[in-house]
Amino acid sequence: MASWSPQEVARIAGTDDFHVAPYHPDGKTTGTLTWIWSVVVDGRVFVRAWSGTRGRWYRSAIAQKVGRITAAGAVYEVEFAPITDEALNERIDAAYHQKYAGSPYLPPMVAAGPRAATVEVTLRTNTV
Repeated sequence: MASWSPQEVARIAGTDDFHVAPYHPDGKTTGTLTWIWSVVVDGRVFVRAWSGTRGRWYRSAIAQKVGRITAAGAVYEVEFAPITDEALNERIDAAYHQKYAGSPYLPPMVAAGPRAATVEVTLRTNTV
């Protein structure tokens, strides 16, 4: 797992432009880019699936563990890892509340279904 630069983190944290596309099982092609909400906690990037663990992109991300994102005008090869740490998930909730305050879509994103589908997105270390 590679680390995001402070500049990349700042750009991702400051925008609502985040699209995710896990790779297909062939490891060469990605699915369709899906727009999702992203948050940053302690320099780490997290996303949640609106449909919870039933979400198509979430299931693919967990199965394949790698994919591509576009965020803040850039394209990145990434790795996906599920988050199960309750204390971390509470901090991620707080980040969602701060970034998306006032949105009618916020309450569902911090509910049990999407919360169970929280994923950390890291830069991919090996793209060969």
